Amino acid sequence: MTNTNVCEIILNGISASPGICIGKAYLVDKEGVNVVEKYSIAETDIQDEINRFKTAVKNTKNDLGKIIENATEELRRHAYIFETHMVLLNDKMLYGKTIDTIKKERINAEWALKKVVSVVKSMFRNMTDPYLRERSADIVHVSDRIIRNLVGTEIVNIAEIDKRVILVAHDLSPAETSQIQLEKIKGFVTDRGGKSSHTSIIARTLEIPAVLGLDDATGIIKNDDLIIVDGTSGVVIIHPTEQTLVKFHRRKARYEEYTAVITRESHLQAETPDGFHMEVMGNIELPEEVVSVIDHGGDGIGLYRTEFQYLSCPGFPSEHELFDKYKDVVEVMAPKPVTIRTLDINGNKTVANALDSDEINPVLGLRAIRYCLKNPDIFKIQLRAILRAAAFGNVRILFPMISSYDEVLETKKILNEAADSLDKEGAVFNRDIEIGIMIEVPSAVIIADILAESVDFFSIGTNDLIQYSLAIDRGNKEVAYLYHPLHPAIIRMVKHVTDVARDKGIKAFMCGEMAGDLIHIPILLGLEMDELSMNPQSIPSVKSMIRSLKVKDTRLFIKDVLKQNRAMDVMKLIQDTYGSILSEKVYNE
Repeated sequence: MTNTNVCEIILNGISASPGICIGKAYLVDKEGVNVVEKYSIAETDIQDEINRFKTAVKNTKNDLGKIIENATEELRRHAYIFETHMVLLNDKMLYGKTIDTIKKERINAEWALKKVVSVVKSMFRNMTDPYLRERSADIVHVSDRIIRNLVGTEIVNIAEIDKRVILVAHDLSPAETSQIQLEKIKGFVTDRGGKSSHTSIIARTLEIPAVLGLDDATGIIKNDDLIIVDGTSGVVIIHPTEQTLVKFHRRKARYEEYTAVITRESHLQAETPDGFHMEVMGNIELPEEVVSVIDHGGDGIGLYRTEFQYLSCPGFPSEHELFDKYKDVVEVMAPKPVTIRTLDINGNKTVANALDSDEINPVLGLRAIRYCLKNPDIFKIQLRAILRAAAFGNVRILFPMISSYDEVLETKKILNEAADSLDKEGAVFNRDIEIGIMIEVPSAVIIADILAESVDFFSIGTNDLIQYSLAIDRGNKEVAYLYHPLHPAIIRMVKHVTDVARDKGIKAFMCGEMAGDLIHIPILLGLEMDELSMNPQSIPSVKSMIRSLKVKDTRLFIKDVLKQNRAMDVMKLIQDTYGSILSEKVYNE
């Protein structure tokens, strides 16, 4: 029963893992780790302080080692996440810099680590790629564990919770999330975190509803409060009314019924009733995620981000290290295509390599293809690895942040040089692969007809295209509300790119977040995109949506969409035209 003396409260956060759960809140008390005092260390005690830090790091390694060892078979697919945290424990910028700070400033290990972490976090948060930006959370989770071992604060043991509850926490690390016992924990919500975080990935693997980024859920929700967590829409409801409870119990039942159906049908083709076929692919960051793409019925890999290997090793990875990872993915997916995007980082991108860069605005600076063209030796190593992996399956190569025709010519020149060098060595490789470019900069949209002459496909990266076109940093809460994929300018840009591709006889793909949202599918289908690529978990519902629409109807629908003046007008038109289908797919009543 609900408490009639309190008002229903609705919190809006980030949808991290779909599903609905209803139950009592259980607050995870993690206070204490943030309270770190600074104090000076005598010259004679510096080595002892360094040894204390090293012992804390060693104990943290042991903690993570036990978690990896005890992980369920399902979670072992994501062992790389915990191994990433292991790598960070040895990282030069964390481990080495902390020791250097203790020595130079003669301060305690906790404060030295906190100071180093604040610098490293800012480096990651300047990155445009949401996945890479979320890696700052990994830095925080690792440093929190070290500090807890330094100060002797007990680490939360979620596995010991013996109630059927919904967790509410300021933050949960992937290690903590992996300890969730599904027969006890219904779902969880946190103040911090984002959709691309490793905590989100673990939650989706466990198929447990989760809403992150609520800012002050721990300050609003009390122990034993009745709450509803809608991980599909990113909503948390506190003290729900009887009417709300009835509504969400029905929605929960519909969700579970629907997911069971689309999971069974996920391996069916995404083909409309009137015969139009669209490829639906998966985006991955790491080789281990290829299993998720296959399990969810993906037609291939539409975007394989390759930055992780550069971020998780002490130096730049070797050609052989890159080749091994690429080959694993290509062989598992064969004969389905694997689209490998080349390095998309900026000069100050990496904790591991500690490149010195004082770029004021790295978002508009030396990143992606610009970085690669300025560092051809690093670029050529990756290109050689990709060409070698292409001998083992169906590989396409994708170049990010192209803004001019010169960049395409220079990039293809270096690709040919890489192929020639492999040929001279007698290496096994395949140079006959499709070449594509990311369309994520307005200039690339404007000169799409010129760029199309030299490539086999376009891949529209809507995340950056929207940010650059609308001059919006969606990480800035003051302007994030202006970030809208349905802005008429964005729709017209996407249409222009698809029109050019069709006229020039090349393919048009989309790999940004817009592709995985059901509300956009009538528009993307009407534009006759050749391929959509998304988070693997979104594949079944998108394929189901495509099978529910007629392409001839969506072609006519686009004409009406282009007459709208505002994003809200476009949204209303979609709801008026396809609301009944969407409500069935997204569980609204």
